Amino acid sequence: MDKIKPIKISPGKLSPDSKITAVEMGKLWATYMGNSMSKGILEYYLQHIGDEDIKVLLENGLTLSTEILNRIEGFFKKEKFPIPKGFTEEDYNLNAPRLFQDEFYAHYLKYAAKAGLSIYAIALPLVMREDIREFFVFCHDRTTMFLGQINNVLMGKGLIIRPPEIPIPEQVEFVTKQNFLNGFFGDIRPLHALEIIHLYDNIENNATSKALLLGFSQTAKSERVKDFLIRGKDITDRTLEKMQLTLQHDNLPSPSLLDHLVTDSKIAPFSDKVYVFHKVDMFCMKIRSFGNAIAVNGRRDIGLMYSRFLMSIGIYVEDGANILIDNGWMEQIPKAIDRNHLSKN
Repeated sequence: MDKIKPIKISPGKLSPDSKITAVEMGKLWATYMGNSMSKGILEYYLQHIGDEDIKVLLENGLTLSTEILNRIEGFFKKEKFPIPKGFTEEDYNLNAPRLFQDEFYAHYLKYAAKAGLSIYAIALPLVMREDIREFFVFCHDRTTMFLGQINNVLMGKGLIIRPPEIPIPEQVEFVTKQNFLNGFFGDIRPLHALEIIHLYDNIENNATSKALLLGFSQTAKSERVKDFLIRGKDITDRTLEKMQLTLQHDNLPSPSLLDHLVTDSKIAPFSDKVYVFHKVDMFCMKIRSFGNAIAVNGRRDIGLMYSRFLMSIGIYVEDGANILIDNGWMEQIPKAIDRNHLSKN
């Protein structure tokens, strides 16, 4: 059809005056927490930036995070919802020396924007109230535009490679043999396009994650937090190695590591709370990303590889949550009424 035809139905229950739902409350809360953390990180990055193009990206990212925070605070005030503490000036040392090189900032922005986009994409089909739905449309559209800018800078400066290229099929084909699923023995087919792009995307994400973990671990103050971050780096190392080998087996290129973009500074620009929250949040993103990869995968060996990753990452995220809880750093996500507790009192 040429265009989407308008409809006349506009239920009163979806108007801006209707009561906020659990979906809307949860997604607004998660978006607020993530952008509260990102705002301080970007402010620190802007203290150490020489490349003018990447500086514009950082400024655009900071402007978007600030706008998102302001809009969510407006929703919360209207609903008399307590504004989360999130992250404050106490969590950032803007005077700390440079921890990452300019190039890393562009990779980080892509990494963080993809995480945000995954939240907004899940929210859009579930959020019903018109004003909150329009807010997430705004977040989704602006983040998509921002990712386009980031990719233009990365490609324009030669900081990333194009995703792998494969031949265009000469004709439509159908799978006729069960060996399409093989991965351990027998006739193992080459990777198909969806398997390739998820491997490429996950390698790109994990390369950025590893560089972050290097920088975080060398500046963390608590030994428990330092050990947690080093363990995260080891998990990420193993993940990267296996995914890179999978692409290399079919003679396909993969994104480069970014370890060399971390300086030797040992002075913390961020609090241990930021370090642990950030990595718990981003390892949760890995769980979503690996789950998406499994959903479109066809080979048994690749499915098992992702499943093993998920087991180790799940345990890691739980251990990170325990650190947050033990230190009083984990804010309570809005929850349902505890009917069992009410009935006992």
